[in-house]
Amino acid sequence: MRRMEFKMERTGLLKVGDVLPVTEGKLPTSYYYTLGKAYAMSGNYSFSERLEAKEGKVVEINETAKGYFVTVEFE
Repeated sequence: MRRMEFKMERTGLLKVGDVLPVTEGKLPTSYYYTLGKAYAMSGNYSFSERLEAKEGKVVEINETAKGYFVTVEFE
């Protein structure tokens, strides 16, 4: 089981329990992930941290001074 955090710009797009697809993007030296239909985006991950799952379940949504953060759990 792996958990990753995604940054979401607006509230109300997702709810805990949603199962969403994840899309991988490639940069020259790292990878990033987009949740669902661009609901949220991850930070950059190195090749050794690359995600192999194609979908994940939303387990937590937090609001901070920097915005909304979604925690997603992958098999």
